[in-house]
Amino acid sequence: MGRYDRYILSQLLVLFSFFSIVLVSVYWVNRAVGLFDTLISDGQNLRVFLEFSALSLPQIILLVLPVSAFVAAIYVTNRMIGDSELVVMQTAGCSALRLLRPVWVFGIIAGLLIAILAHLLVPAARAQLMERSYEVSRDMTGRFLREGQFIHPTDGITVYIRAITELGEFRDVFLQDRSAPDVETTYTARRALLVSTEDGPRLVMFDGIAQNVDRASQRLSTVEFEDFTYDIAGLIEAPTGRILSIREMSTPALLLAPPAVAEAQGSTLAAFRFAGHDRIARSLFVIFVPVIAAATLMLGAFSRFGIWPQILLAVALIVPLQMTWNAAEAIGSRQEGMAHLAYLQPALAAAVAALMVTLSMRGSRRRGGAAA
Repeated sequence: MGRYDRYILSQLLVLFSFFSIVLVSVYWVNRAVGLFDTLISDGQNLRVFLEFSALSLPQIILLVLPVSAFVAAIYVTNRMIGDSELVVMQTAGCSALRLLRPVWVFGIIAGLLIAILAHLLVPAARAQLMERSYEVSRDMTGRFLREGQFIHPTDGITVYIRAITELGEFRDVFLQDRSAPDVETTYTARRALLVSTEDGPRLVMFDGIAQNVDRASQRLSTVEFEDFTYDIAGLIEAPTGRILSIREMSTPALLLAPPAVAEAQGSTLAAFRFAGHDRIARSLFVIFVPVIAAATLMLGAFSRFGIWPQILLAVALIVPLQMTWNAAEAIGSRQEGMAHLAYLQPALAAAVAALMVTLSMRGSRRRGGAAA
């Protein structure tokens, strides 16, 4: 690569990194708000929230990288046109295809990043996220560790804890069990501890009273106890297993899985095949995104009023490509044998890029002839 190529490529990579950080931050904050409310309402701590947020970052990065590549190409090309750098290069005899060479290299780099994310990082992070989500859903401890609130961890169960000490001891515990159809039991205790066992969590209460009401006879029986163990796991049914998500499965598994595997995961073979091919198509599509942006901006000559028509045209060319993917995903993931539709978007992007490059080359020749 020549000095010009290295100069343009460095500008593209710097701005690509900047826009990626900005867009990832905005997208992450938007998702983190809902995630924070969900986890905190389930009694989880800040460490779990940060862990879940970190595991969701690869998927967010995968979504924003094509946008960052497009915006970076728009910004760099616009600045070069505004500073007359492209005009100087064209006057020196450089064709539009030669000027776009670093943009092609930039697109290939972005495609490689997308491929690494789609085939390796996103499935691995998604698998870890789903596993941790499954563990959190089974962990009933966090649902009880809230003081001063009446909570309902499941239907028919009401728990109130006045205070929780630094050692994790509960003070003044109220627990009402209405899960049985004919019996209502209310437990009150001065102290309690939540103990984890091999069979699940147990609530051990000390110095309390158990009030048992028979709804049929309306008879009340009261029992005082020094210590009593309440089986939380016996009343709250925890999930016994989980279904794998398509996002956490490897690409070879999606492309080669038999129909029985897809059915066992609650999906279809068509969805498996389309998801596998879509990961490959994503990395191909992003190669042409910056080329379309740069070549479209090179259609017009320098103007004091800017090149907003070319920028709007570049955006207008990208929007139908995204709509194409939406339509392909709707068909390919539902009908068997239509997984090849995943490559429709990159194929159209390649055609649009070739058209824009051809038009920009003709435009540069006309401007060069007029200048001569």
